[in-house]
Parts: sequence; structure tokens; C-alpha cells
Amino acid sequence: MSTLQNICQWAHRVKRDSVTLWFVCRHPGTSWLPKVLAAFVVAYALSPIDLIPDFIPVLGYVDDVLLLPGLIWLAIRLMPKDVLAECREQADTWMRRGEGKPRSSWGIAFVVVVWSGVGVALWLWIR
Repeated sequence: MSTLQNICQWAHRVKRDSVTLWFVCRHPGTSWLPKVLAAFVVAYALSPIDLIPDFIPVLGYVDDVLLLPGLIWLAIRLMPKDVLAECREQADTWMRRGEGKPRSSWGIAFVVVVWSGVGVALWLWIR
């Protein structure tokens, strides 16, 4: 298998697992710690805007290439196996139907709050 095929498969698994975590957040069998981590990851992963905008050279892709997959990996490791299997099946079905990527309003709010805080802190520092 070529390196390009490996990268494509890895990217597909990351996308599927981010949708899986969306279903995990709503599953009644998920305990509180994995649910909180999954909710944070989902809010950020499914937000249509990034904490670090992609137009910033190199740093713009750090969250997409390192931070997000690492958080998804950790959240997946904390899930009970039966809940994870059920939610992965739901995610596969969702993706097969081509319903697109779910959106997270909480993710948008999170990114807006962080950038607003940075703006206020910068304004206070300059002032």
C-alpha cells in the first residue's frame, strides 16, 4: 500500500471518528468524563471556523494535523467498547447516506469566545 493511500485511509478514519464522537455525546451509555471530552472535541472539530485560522502559515494547520487527531484518539480510547462500536456504526451509516458533516453551534461559540478574549486581552495590554 502506498503512502498516499495510507494517508487517505487515516484521514477517512479521523473524519469518521469525529462524527462517531458526535453520536457518543448523545449516547446514554457514555460516562461523564468521555462525554465531556467528546463534547469538547466535537464542538471544536465540527465548528465551521478554526481556533487557529488556516490562512496563518504552518500554525493554521497544526490544529488540523496534530491537535485534533490527538484529541480524537484520546476520546476514542476512553469510550466503552460497546458504545464505541454502536456509535461507529451510526457514523458509518450517516456518512454513507452523504448527509455531510454535522455542525456544532457550541464549537462556533467556543472559538468566538476564545478570539474575543484574545482581542480584549490584547486591547488591554496595548492600552
